[in-house]
Amino acid sequence: MDLSETQQTILALITRRIQNDGVPPSQTEIAKALGFRGVRAAQYHLEILERAGAIARIPGQARGIRLPQVDVEEGEGEDFSPPSRSRRNDDDALRLPVLGRVAAGMPIGADIGSDEVVLLDRSLFFPSPDYLLKVKGDSMRDDGILDGDLIGVHRTSQAQSGQIVIARIDDEITVKLLKITRTGIRLLPRNPDFAPIDVSPDQDFAIEGLYCGLVRPSR
Repeated sequence: MDLSETQQTILALITRRIQNDGVPPSQTEIAKALGFRGVRAAQYHLEILERAGAIARIPGQARGIRLPQVDVEEGEGEDFSPPSRSRRNDDDALRLPVLGRVAAGMPIGADIGSDEVVLLDRSLFFPSPDYLLKVKGDSMRDDGILDGDLIGVHRTSQAQSGQIVIARIDDEITVKLLKITRTGIRLLPRNPDFAPIDVSPDQDFAIEGLYCGLVRPSR
């Protein structure tokens, strides 16, 4: 299937974001980058890219776009496509503890110490998560992260501007889009009803991990 110039541009944007930031763009970000008036146009072109085999999408997952083949150093390839049923085995399963709650709103304390463990398919996440947190609030709504979702967290203290992070501010935990500027650090919501959080120099701030996918329990 031949791709239009717009679809090739979207594919290049997805490839660049995954290679540079480790996460694909959201549909909202694609729409903004291409000058679309809304996400429906982005959805249309993503559907065509999926039918053409240029991308794979995971239903119900925010930023659930995968590239079947991503070029890495020295020309090697790494397969990010969801495995077929015939390839799935016990190695594809993750046993992830639910360590607490994370605010998609104002920061709340994390209920660390839960004994709950969830068994999930490894292909739902990228990069591989170390644990799950339960979302409270809807400040990340426009990136598809909703109240009650279980989000995968890849434990790391390093993150780049533009990535969705799990951050600790004075011993409280929140999930937000990280924005690093010359003047400081901002944690941005993805819902216009919420205000950004400006991290002041006197606050105890740390990156706890990167958002790497979600599962949505039955309502």
